[in-house]
Amino acid sequence: MYSKELTKGTLQPIILKLLHDKGKMYGYEITQTVKDITRGKIDISEGALYPILHKLEAEGILETEKMYIGKRVRKYYQVTSSGIKAAQEVTDELNNFISTLSIIFKEKEVAK
Repeated sequence: MYSKELTKGTLQPIILKLLHDKGKMYGYEITQTVKDITRGKIDISEGALYPILHKLEAEGILETEKMYIGKRVRKYYQVTSSGIKAAQEVTDELNNFISTLSIIFKEKEVAK
């Protein structure tokens, strides 16, 4: 599992990309999907997830829908039409950042 310090700046882009690609999801489903996709290397706690979801909702990037499952209410999050552009921008920025990091951390080629 990666450290919280390493993943902290990538949680919002990860959540946005996942919701953009998968559509409507609820909180626990988001955490489990990330955990499954990364084979347990990224584990998003509820304490990290919900502040991000609430911030994105306040910014109009996400919208919510409540569904009743028996007596329980489940809140689903999805990207708004204006949030689609934000999701693409954050994906492009993160991919560019990863490319830049790969330049720095690329292993030196062994002289032959």
